[in-house]
Amino acid sequence: MIALHSCTTDDNSNSSNNTDAQIMEAQSIANTGTWIITNFNDSGQDETPGFNDYTFDFGSEGVLTATNGTNTLTGTWSITVTDDSNSSSSSDDDDSSDDDIDFNIFFSVSQSSDFEDLNDDWDIMSITENRIELRDSGENGGIDVVVFERS
Repeated sequence: MIALHSCTTDDNSNSSNNTDAQIMEAQSIANTGTWIITNFNDSGQDETPGFNDYTFDFGSEGVLTATNGTNTLTGTWSITVTDDSNSSSSSDDDDSSDDDIDFNIFFSVSQSSDFEDLNDDWDIMSITENRIELRDSGENGGIDVVVFERS
């Protein structure tokens, strides 16, 4: 399992190199094969059934495709570092570290679509060859969790 929470050090170049390596490894894992959502908890509500039968392909060049054989949605994905040390603003899911590694997902869909709930800059809780666990601070102080597993 890859731990993707960065630690602060006095050597910023070393920290940056470690973060870059973590991002490259996470991108490589996500970019390999197809994934399914096995758990999507939106502030205490199980919304997993809204994604049943969909497979997700985190493709090259940041293209994200979700398909269930009948419907296909295309969006974008990326893994980035948000440097909060020099910023007066921060996202609502930031923790106390200066550099957060975010798994960004975006689908251009209506507010009523289940896929709208995936649109976020998710914190990576863990990532392995077969599982990606993401977390975000949800509405009303709740916690959102999405788990992708290799299909």
